[in-house]
Formats: sequence, structure tokens, C-alpha cells
Amino acid sequence: MQNSSPALLITGVSTGVGLAAARAFLSRGYRVFGSVRTAADADRLRAELGPHFEPLLFDVTDADAIARAVTEVETQLAGAPLRGLINNAGVAFGGPLQHQPIEVVRQHFEVNVLGLVQVTQAFLPLLGAQADFRGQPGRVLNIGSVSGQVATPFMGAYVGTKHALEGLTASWRRELQLFGVPMVLIGLGVTKTPIWDKGINLEPYRATPYLGPAERFAKVVNRTRESGLSPEYVAGRLVQIMETPRPKVRYTIVPDYTRNLLTWLLPARALDRLIARGLGLRPAK
Repeated sequence: MQNSSPALLITGVSTGVGLAAARAFLSRGYRVFGSVRTAADADRLRAELGPHFEPLLFDVTDADAIARAVTEVETQLAGAPLRGLINNAGVAFGGPLQHQPIEVVRQHFEVNVLGLVQVTQAFLPLLGAQADFRGQPGRVLNIGSVSGQVATPFMGAYVGTKHALEGLTASWRRELQLFGVPMVLIGLGVTKTPIWDKGINLEPYRATPYLGPAERFAKVVNRTRESGLSPEYVAGRLVQIMETPRPKVRYTIVPDYTRNLLTWLLPARALDRLIARGLGLRPAK
């Protein structure tokens, strides 16, 4: 790797948007560090993506592994700054919150919120958030969701983490003005990625009144996913956002902006009724 190439870190690069983003930035001449959770994925991606890609073996919930990754990146940078951090790693498991096991709810927050905070805290000094930093600060892109602004039923734990990310990003962005490190939130719409492969496991809910509505929701998810954004398109937008001189504080990347705009503008109760009618979320008569 050549130290003159700009370097950035992307979490969760084994598949989906993370992998597409790694490819897109590599094609632009970047050095890309990417987090994976297994040695097999590390070997596969090292062979597939070439010498300018360096896999980092860590889970975003593992503080010790993250610390080792920071040391490895710092050593390889040899005094050069980190150009960017893209917080992409995340999980999503569907189910009615009334019955979803608390350990599954907790996992969402451990990965999507606390894991993101832990990684960002660890790498911020390499991005320029330190008193003696010299040079051009890097920037942070947090992959959020349109669900951070518009909640859907049967995805409550996931939605909760994306709502949390809206607030965390806004507060952190204002704090990081001290160092000139931009933090940008990406409001991502439905994307064709493996995060939805597991869908909604309906088995635990078959004896509950939520089964029918949950089945209808699962069909909606599968249908909308087919018309979702490609990871490659999202990756291209991430490159643009990383390279724009003055990034906006938030970008909405969705397949159909007009449809999303109508959803955002509807009064909450009207949207409640619309969703209830569509999914059958009404009391039995």
C-alpha cells in the first residue's frame, strides 16, 4: 500500500453496502480498511479486493478487538490521517415488540448504537479529533435509515436504534466542530442487502394475535426490497458525500423520494390509520 493514498475505514464489509462501498472507494484510489467478523471473510476479501484493501478482524461490540484494530491502522498509516470512517455494520430482526425476546432487542442496541459509538470513539483521534492534530481532518458517515424518522411496526427494535442514531449524530456533530471533523447521517431507504435475508421469523408469534398482520408486513418487506436501491448505487453516493468539500448534515437516499415525502408529511394519526388498514392492525370485533 502507498501511504500517499487517502485511507478510510468501513465497518461491516463482508456483504451488501459495506462490500460495495469498499469496491467503490478502492476504484477511486483509496486504501480501505474494512471490518469483518470471521477469518474466512478476511481471507476471501483480501483475495477478492486486492492489495489496497486491509481486513480488520473485529466485532463492533468487542472493545479489545477494536483497540487492536486501532493500533493496526495507526501503524499502517505511519503518521498519515484517516480520511474517513463509514459506520455501516448493523443488524435487523423483525417481530412485535410485545413478544420479541429482550435479548434480541438488546442485540440491536449493542450493535447498531453502542457498537457504533464504541468504534467511533476509538478511531476519532486518527480522524483529527485530538489537540495536537496537524493536517486535514477526516469525516464520519453514519449509515442510518428512513426508519429513524418514520417508524414501521414489527421493526421496533431496529427503528429504535435508528431513532437513537439521529440524536447521537446531531449532538456529536456539534461537539466535533471543535476539531473540524464533519459527522454526516445517511438516511437510507430500502436497499437490496443481506441484512433483510433473515426477514421476520414468524414462528415465535404464531400463537399471538400479531401473526396475520406480521405475515402481511413480511410480504410488504419482500416486495419493496425487490424494488430497493442497489448496494452499488448507495456506494456511489457515499463516495460523493465523502468527497464533497462541504457535506450536508444529513442525506436521504431512497428509491422513491416522492413516496417518502408524502409519508413524512402525513399527520401521525393519519399514518397510523393507513398502516393499520393495510396490515390489519385493528381490534377483532
